[in-house]
Amino acid sequence: MSNRATMDDLVSLRRDLHRHPEPAWCEFYTTARLVDELETRDLDALYVGPETLDADERMAVPDDEDLDAWFERAREAGAREDVLDRLAGGYTGAVAVVERGEGPTVGLRVDIDALPIPESEADDHLPAAEGFRSENEGFMHACGHDAHATIGLGVLDAVIDSDFEGTFKVFFQPSEEQVAGGKAVAEGGHLDDVDYLLAVHVGLDHPTGEVVCGIDGFLAVSHFRAEFTGAPAHAGAKPEEGKNANLAAATATQNLYGISRHSDGATRVNVGLMGGGTATNIVAEEAFIEGEVRGATTELMEYVEGRAHTIIESAAAMHDCEVEINVEGKAPSARSDDALAAIVGGVSEGVEGVTSILDRDELGGSEDATYLMQRVQDRGGLAAYVGVGTDHPGGHHTRTFDVDEETIRIAVDVLAGSVERIAAERP
Repeated sequence: MSNRATMDDLVSLRRDLHRHPEPAWCEFYTTARLVDELETRDLDALYVGPETLDADERMAVPDDEDLDAWFERAREAGAREDVLDRLAGGYTGAVAVVERGEGPTVGLRVDIDALPIPESEADDHLPAAEGFRSENEGFMHACGHDAHATIGLGVLDAVIDSDFEGTFKVFFQPSEEQVAGGKAVAEGGHLDDVDYLLAVHVGLDHPTGEVVCGIDGFLAVSHFRAEFTGAPAHAGAKPEEGKNANLAAATATQNLYGISRHSDGATRVNVGLMGGGTATNIVAEEAFIEGEVRGATTELMEYVEGRAHTIIESAAAMHDCEVEINVEGKAPSARSDDALAAIVGGVSEGVEGVTSILDRDELGGSEDATYLMQRVQDRGGLAAYVGVGTDHPGGHHTRTFDVDEETIRIAVDVLAGSVERIAAERP
């Protein structure tokens, strides 16, 4: 028998997750809390942590000190020891599987990580007013992933209680904000038999009651960190004996913005972090930059990425320094399949609270659900990225972001109904 959550239960879960936001690969409490819920459901399989992904494909994994600190924080917050043991080393996330006779395999992907943003303490910020503001200072669910994880559980319950025939999988994916978890999950093996995949995001500047059936316009992205190594020297007495890593980093930064535009479509480049040196009178021995490149297609992103690496290496050589470039996160572009978007639209017409249905919209940003979408599409399946609007007082990735909790019910009804119809119609 299922243990289907009521709307009050789902809101309570969402608020608990909101109180305990965790960054990429550190979602220890979040995963353990979801496992608590999933183990009470009538599942045919539950995969946890390293069982869900290809460990060699993880990107931007924090160092051991950070992982240990978040691990202990989750333990102190009440996460179960037996589940934490399975997640040690930052192997977070879960995959829940329900088998209900003959039929296609349908998947739903939801993400679970949070952002390094301090949450508002203002009286008009609902989480602060209602007592579920982040307890992990400096971090918050500023993009709605607490709602996404909750929606995943709600859809699972609804499918279990329906006439669905086939196999249903929910992917609770870690590390989306760093675009660093999608590839590992996509290559973990659990998507290889998925015929149809839905992914979901709330908000995206759409109001509560609006559903976007198929989102496109994903910018392919690659995050990089370049570490420059030179040689120190006294900046006053013998500057010529130094190899200035700061100069190499500054040259690279400036020249990156000179990458030629491309006639095939939009490209982006940004250096968001940089630093180096130890004192004003010492030629800097070490420096770094962190940035990203994007493109309207995967090919355009790879064009900018290739030029960026050449520029960084040339800047290092110009100042007689060494440089190491590491990819910290990456995601391709993708497109939602029309047949699935049409089903989502048809189902949405009958869902209470849906007031507007858009066939298409463009994301304008990046998302590593695209790895999962492509994995399914490359094997002949179909995939769609669904937007469920939510009224939010602050924009995504801001201190005042919040989710209209009515959105959770709407998303569950839209997605569960779509899963059932997809299995029945097999588009």
